[in-house]
Amino acid sequence: MNAIASFSETTLPEGMARGAPAYRHASLALFLAGFSTFSLLYCVQPLLPEFSRSFHIGPAESSLALSLTTGALALAIFAMGALSQALPRRPLMFASMACAALFNLLAGIAPWWPAMLGFRLLEGLALGGVPAVAMAYLAEEIHHRDLGRAMGLYVAGTAFGGMAGRVGMGVLTDLTSWRGAMIAISIADLAAAAGFALLLPASKRFIPHERFQLRGHPAIWLGHLRNPAMLRLFGVGFVLTSVFVTIFNYAGFRLSAAPYNLGQTAISMIFLTYISGMFTSSAAGQLADRIGRRLPAAAALALMGLGVAATMASALWIVILGILLVTIGFFAAHAIASGWVGRLAGPAKGHAASLYLLFYYLGSSVTGSVGGWFWQHLGWSGVAGLSGALALVGVVLTLTIREERAHG
Repeated sequence: MNAIASFSETTLPEGMARGAPAYRHASLALFLAGFSTFSLLYCVQPLLPEFSRSFHIGPAESSLALSLTTGALALAIFAMGALSQALPRRPLMFASMACAALFNLLAGIAPWWPAMLGFRLLEGLALGGVPAVAMAYLAEEIHHRDLGRAMGLYVAGTAFGGMAGRVGMGVLTDLTSWRGAMIAISIADLAAAAGFALLLPASKRFIPHERFQLRGHPAIWLGHLRNPAMLRLFGVGFVLTSVFVTIFNYAGFRLSAAPYNLGQTAISMIFLTYISGMFTSSAAGQLADRIGRRLPAAAALALMGLGVAATMASALWIVILGILLVTIGFFAAHAIASGWVGRLAGPAKGHAASLYLLFYYLGSSVTGSVGGWFWQHLGWSGVAGLSGALALVGVVLTLTIREERAHG
């Protein structure tokens, strides 16, 4: 028997459909999970210049506050893809959200840079129980007709979390300090974890294995990696966060320097572009359900490349417009790719989600820090050149995926 399939597909209850109370509760709960994950992960992004000043470190080193967290998350997600098959979905995600919020609070009060990085590393490991399991939960529990919309709502939660974390951190830092801002976002995410636990319906289409077994899992992962369509989607995930995180990591350094000389609050307002992601992710998921995934995903990645090119302008409003286009393209492409992984995966959805997110967060971790070298040695033209080239790679990868390989 397949290591994932615990019982026959014909014995499973029907997935939650749009309009049902359980669907609404699940969508809101997963919205909170997305909010918590992204607000905790990226709350430090607007603070990178503050870290450079407070701890007397360079831009590339300050980016470790984000890159270490996303790198640890990537590895934790990979492990959770297998471990989650032996654990109930809801308690696992709640424990991950709550522990991550506590580690973020400890990072905010840590007196030394190495201690802060240590807590951010632990935070990334704790968060591993959320993204892959959330994607698997949606793919298992939501009716296939409404999967794109539900996945879009989850990604909208990540957009709202990323915006609230970044904008709130900038404003609170100016009002209090960066430490006070990190404590505040941690408390908000503890509340989000409690709301998630109260709202999420228990799994009805998934039965945990009685005990965890490593045997069989490597073969499932290798099977996904040998699937050319899946491998291209994993590459798309790497490209998406590589471009998105690199642009946002170093935009703060650029805009706080001459000729812009923007303050922390003004820079954080640029993250209001995340509002666009809350709408485009859901709309993109619905569009993909109707007309297919390849062309909308390629168009979204091309839009990211256009936005990167626009940031090369000197006029501030054009730079902001470019960041907006990058944001719209990112959330649209991520919503489509996330649902696409679930359709291609067959019964091994948890493993497929963990692989996709491994590549996804490695893009943030690796390219997000490598971008610091480009910024320090080549300036913004280096950052934009790296990001634009990766966006083009993403377009090519997407256009070469054969949609007819998808499972129903």
